[in-house]
Amino acid sequence: MEKENLRFVIVGHVDHGKSTLIGRLFYDTDSLPEGKIEEIKQICESLGKDIEFGYVMDHLAEERDQGVTIDTAQTFFRTDKREYTIIDAPGHVEFIKNMITGASQAEAAILIVDANEGVKEQTRRHSYILKMLGLKQVIVTINKMDLVDYSKDRFNEVKKELIEFLDKLNIKPSYIIPISAKEGDFIAKKTENLKWFDGPTVLDALDSFSKEESLIDRPTRFAVQDVYKFDERINAGMVLSGLIKENDEILVLPSKETTKVKEIKEWLKAPKEAEAGKSIGIVTEDGLFLDRGCILTHKDEEQPKITSAVKGHLFWLDREPYKKGERVLFKLSSQEIMGELEKIERVIDSSTLETLREDADEIKNREVADVIIKLSSDVVFEDFNDIPTLGRFVLERQDTCAGGIITEIGGKTNVI
Repeated sequence: MEKENLRFVIVGHVDHGKSTLIGRLFYDTDSLPEGKIEEIKQICESLGKDIEFGYVMDHLAEERDQGVTIDTAQTFFRTDKREYTIIDAPGHVEFIKNMITGASQAEAAILIVDANEGVKEQTRRHSYILKMLGLKQVIVTINKMDLVDYSKDRFNEVKKELIEFLDKLNIKPSYIIPISAKEGDFIAKKTENLKWFDGPTVLDALDSFSKEESLIDRPTRFAVQDVYKFDERINAGMVLSGLIKENDEILVLPSKETTKVKEIKEWLKAPKEAEAGKSIGIVTEDGLFLDRGCILTHKDEEQPKITSAVKGHLFWLDREPYKKGERVLFKLSSQEIMGELEKIERVIDSSTLETLREDADEIKNREVADVIIKLSSDVVFEDFNDIPTLGRFVLERQDTCAGGIITEIGGKTNVI
């Protein structure tokens, strides 16, 4: 029987210890490939250093670049309870692009803060992104406690500053844990260095988290991602929520055409049904011409909203500012529609939460904004709290330039 797997992301200011924490998690859970730790010890010794767990990530990344197969693509480490996948978030753009489009959906997060440096600008920005992603299971680790002599007072100072900011975002951390990733304090085991702290270790905290609830009980939504033409047309895509079966009568959105599921196809399988999370192919009874971006639903269920204008909350990532009226590509699940920001209602500094401009003409790099997006055709969407992949969007110019969530209808609505 396969072990349960929980996916999480580690975020925080550069140099606050993310790579060291990941390396330590590998090491303390005995999840490193055989002989790897000895190689890293030798490298560190040749440099005249104690073992640096940050080298673990560098060393494994180097081997991946050389095409060496390492069992870290899906499972980074495991405990007695479950397996864990760490979603790598090397920067704002990659983080937003992967997370908001749902390509690698995190169920939890670790926010790492340096006890010596305290809360920095990027700490606040990454916190804002966690807020936009709606992550409820969050561990704050106050790292490098060894550099402040394991001071309880310093821990409480940093904790107070961070909580004041997180409260403004309505983020309630499940745990705030003092650690030293380098020395191994409170990662897998409790230590005398932090005997004044009576909370859990990082691994205990992770093991206490629950798996994300399946969306199987939500109304059925199937996003068509591609169409393959063989002897029959196979509409490939993902079941975003609910359950789809052979002979189901389905409604195609946004066109509102109706058809019936003739057959469900899966690699080397012929299932009669598919539930949320499954990537499958669907053959319709009448060979209806579907396109990428079509959303299939059951006729007799509650339907999503359809509109050509949405209100949204976005995080601008491009170095080049957005100028009001500029055309961008709006991407929501498999839907891709040209549009523009018709109105920039408010621009916010993502690190101070200060309102910078109202009824603005532009959005600059790393600013957050409340906007109305006008689209060239209808889009199908849901509340991101209900079905995340139909409530989170990205904007593209030549590459990803923004990511955000839909907050409400921005114009004419068509609710079936």
